[in-house]
Amino acid sequence: MENTDIAVIGAGPAGLYASYYAGFRGFSVTLIDALEEIGGQVSAMYPEKEIFDIAGFASVKGRDLISGLWAQAGQFPIQLKLGEQAVELIQETESIVIRCESGYEVRAKAVVITGGIGSFSPRPLPVGMEWLNRGLFHFVKRLNDHAGKDVVIVGGGDSAFDWAYSLQPIAKSVTLIHRRPEFRAHASTVETVKAMGVKLIPSAELAAIHGTDAITGVTYKSGDETFDIPADSVIAALGFVANIGPMVSWGMNLEKRRILVDTKMETNIPRVFAAGDLATYVGKVPLISVGFGEAATAVNNAAPYVQEGVSVFPGHSTGSAE
Repeated sequence: MENTDIAVIGAGPAGLYASYYAGFRGFSVTLIDALEEIGGQVSAMYPEKEIFDIAGFASVKGRDLISGLWAQAGQFPIQLKLGEQAVELIQETESIVIRCESGYEVRAKAVVITGGIGSFSPRPLPVGMEWLNRGLFHFVKRLNDHAGKDVVIVGGGDSAFDWAYSLQPIAKSVTLIHRRPEFRAHASTVETVKAMGVKLIPSAELAAIHGTDAITGVTYKSGDETFDIPADSVIAALGFVANIGPMVSWGMNLEKRRILVDTKMETNIPRVFAAGDLATYVGKVPLISVGFGEAATAVNNAAPYVQEGVSVFPGHSTGSAE
């Protein structure tokens, strides 16, 4: 059993900022995440994509945002526990115990849950899943892995078009296949991608992926006809299924599988706060930038639980060195 002032569950952007702010206030921090790397959905799903709604940046790549957040949080001695899924929350008189699937336990004076949308798994393709990670991918970790290749993207949402936009300048060719006649991505993005030379194939379904040691092509079906096209990489951008998992049994008030919080970002369980996409309240806007403010609000309102008599307001950072 380890002891800490604040346990943060979820190492995405909100969790990293919550960890920084807890360290800034002089509290010990344990940061827990079920994934094997920090960054949550940003690292897992769109590390190479540009993000446009972060204050102070005209745009910033997902990977660079996470790197900056970790550099900021890393100024303080944070205990980082990756690959640990929190499965049980136990209320004590003046603390909360978090028990993980591995048996690891931490006792905290306050908990901030920043689990994004919870755990998530990509929706599989109807064919070709035996090629997963051998030419078939759900996410683009590094754009250069697809440079000079014939790339086929399956999907019609924002992620599919974002990958098409990013890959078109460096790939040999990019083809996007979608089973519906209309695309779900923003109309202006669709037009931009089309103007770049990406081949868009609506009302079609992937029928097969071909190859021996590596992918060499795909077959798609449109109406009663089938067509073969070359492919070295296939990206399945069909969305994902989210699940908040064991948290549903922790006794928190939920609304549509989100954690209800008050203006302090506190749940109905004293000492347990939530911030980021997993937290909800009237008027909630699910943006990364909003999550940063929620994380700071949660940590500062947790402060009196950590140290009796301490103020919620931390003072301005400009005066911290005085």
